[in-house]
Amino acid sequence: MKKQFLNILMVSSIITTIAFLMDGDIKEPSMLMRFVEFFGMVGIVFLLTSVVYFISSFVLKKTQKMLKY
Repeated sequence: MKKQFLNILMVSSIITTIAFLMDGDIKEPSMLMRFVEFFGMVGIVFLLTSVVYFISSFVLKKTQKMLKY
């Protein structure tokens, strides 16, 4: 389980880094605000990705268990 969380965190940080670099908006002059935005987005992407992953894996396991019987 810990490895799954670390993998999801790695994927979400890569996605956020790519999105942050591709963003065309004017950057905030405050470095603290940049870090807050970055880690906030990592948290949001991590939460959404983990919810989708764990719900789909749960449904897949239940479906396989139902089809087995």
